[in-house]
Amino acid sequence: MMKEFNVAILGATGAVGTRMIQQLEQSTIPVKSVKLLASSRSAGKVLQFKGQDVTVEETTPDSFNGIDLVLSSAGGSTSKKFLPEAVKRGAVCVDNTSAFRMEKEVPLVIPEVNEKALYNHRGIISNPNCSTIQMVVCLEPIYKKFGLKQVIVSTYQAVSGAGQSALNELMEESQQVLNGEPTDPKILPTKGDKKHYQMAFNLLPQIDVFEQDGYYTHEEWKMIHETKKIMLDDMDAKDIKVTATCVRVPIRIAHGETVYFEVADKSATTDQIKDALDGADGVVLQDDTAHQIYPQSINAEGKRETFVGRVRPDYENEGAFNMWVVSDNLLKGAAWNAVQIAERLVADDLVRVPDNPYLG
Repeated sequence: MMKEFNVAILGATGAVGTRMIQQLEQSTIPVKSVKLLASSRSAGKVLQFKGQDVTVEETTPDSFNGIDLVLSSAGGSTSKKFLPEAVKRGAVCVDNTSAFRMEKEVPLVIPEVNEKALYNHRGIISNPNCSTIQMVVCLEPIYKKFGLKQVIVSTYQAVSGAGQSALNELMEESQQVLNGEPTDPKILPTKGDKKHYQMAFNLLPQIDVFEQDGYYTHEEWKMIHETKKIMLDDMDAKDIKVTATCVRVPIRIAHGETVYFEVADKSATTDQIKDALDGADGVVLQDDTAHQIYPQSINAEGKRETFVGRVRPDYENEGAFNMWVVSDNLLKGAAWNAVQIAERLVADDLVRVPDNPYLG
């Protein structure tokens, strides 16, 4: 008889949490039961899983008794508090926050790229940052065929990446501007910083707080070091140079990125780069400039795939290329990647906590 799994979704009422429910419904995971967990504010709400009402419960350590799998997207502090408790009770956790990403003992996984890292898990697996995921999914097939020396990425990130409250603020501000009314921003560029700026009809070159060096934001730091950890298994590796500029743009869903990369094989052609991308796992090539076909955020919304186009050479530098990458930051960038990890855990019989669990 096929084994079935008791699954808990932590942060079930948030933008990513509700999508985790939907992606779990559509997944290959044989689900025996689902427990929906959130803060005391959301406890008592009723959501649905496969047509059945499920009441959201307040999260406590004992919420994880009898749970096999946890999908978590409730904020870093909540993950730090509760996921070790879940692991103690025998649950394997897939976390969508930044809480454990840079911990050496915690695999940082994109299934299309480094699924084998799952075999070393100690109870917690981290989902990478949304902007990192879509870039690395496209870089991996190029890296395998031609090697990589350098990556320079500029992001155009949707407001939903900052949460539902930020998205609500964007919509309110947009209407206020159209009405000729003043705006009163309270969230963006990041709620934890001192100043807040209007997002509607604006661009903000700050995502997350600035690092101590005063140059890079934490989002940019994450893209640099997560890319190295995923691709090279070392967050400080020097084999591939990576730098990033992250910008918030006034759209709802689906991040865009311009990715400039230099390959090791200087003989690589643009057509060969396209061939490497075309048909790569999780990647859809949309590149027909003669008919103005290229990825757009509005077309990526609601899709699991990562879309790439505008692949072109840098005529000034041999072996260097540009590409345009778009993906739904709430699906492949969050909910779907997490459920996809869980699917691989189930398929590879890895839904078990080892004798030396990682407890933070």
